[in-house]
Amino acid sequence: MRRLPPLNALRIFEVAARTGSYAEAGTELGLTHGAVSRQIAALESWLGQRLFTREGRRMVATPMARIFAAEVGLSFDRLAVAAEACGRPDARRILRVSAPTSFAMRWLIPRLGRYHAGHPQVEVAVTTVSTVLEELRGGVDVAIRRGAAREHVWPQHRVVPVLDDVDTLIMSPALFARRPIRKPADIEGHTLLASETRPGDWTGWLDAAGLQHLAGHPRQIFDHFFVTRQAVEDGLGIGIGPLPMLDIDIANGKLMTPLPDIRVPRTGYVALVPPQADAGKLVSGFVDWLVGEAQGAVG
Repeated sequence: MRRLPPLNALRIFEVAARTGSYAEAGTELGLTHGAVSRQIAALESWLGQRLFTREGRRMVATPMARIFAAEVGLSFDRLAVAAEACGRPDARRILRVSAPTSFAMRWLIPRLGRYHAGHPQVEVAVTTVSTVLEELRGGVDVAIRRGAAREHVWPQHRVVPVLDDVDTLIMSPALFARRPIRKPADIEGHTLLASETRPGDWTGWLDAAGLQHLAGHPRQIFDHFFVTRQAVEDGLGIGIGPLPMLDIDIANGKLMTPLPDIRVPRTGYVALVPPQADAGKLVSGFVDWLVGEAQGAVG
């Protein structure tokens, strides 16, 4: 028997936290301000902690309550989808995918049109993570992460290898026209751009290029790779970028690889599938599609 908090109070709490107002929650739910207040008080009593604090005339959700409300909202969304699928097998499905920001922006999202064309009844909702640890959180059907394709690394998840990548030198065509790089030594004098989320990129490439003596060269460092990539596109310097993730940018002429034969293998991306049931094989079908797209990109 699950020990669940009062579900009606949970529903009212989620709306109050989302709208930021007891009054707006009452309007949305057709309840009085007092009824909303009483239900939230009941939930606070059940949890043993405050969920809202008063700021002036408003009740504001605590930081922990905002996190809790987000998880509750995702759970209600999944419940609604499950109910629709149970009642109407042809109901539109929502597939929630979590991915690193750069992977989502440069590889996944540009390809989703092809998935939707073949699966018009499925809506893919993409959320991104940009932390170095890229922690797993609940409320998603598929999580894409950089890491080894080994079960013990990702306990309680099915792990499917999706995309291997290699690092190579990237720069803007405009910068190449001004200061071309035709051999490794030509990078001297260029500004080196790096990312906190991809440590070791330059060290590995300089080793492969036989330029270990430049390992201590000053670098302009950005917090995330998608910022570094934009700086490279804008011609602020040269960087190290992953292929085939940047293939679309190269094909569109936004970036180029001046020394494409110097490549450093990187840890690739895996799809992580939670252990819950995969109704209608929707999740496994999407993961198979990811793998197929990756194989096509490599081909």
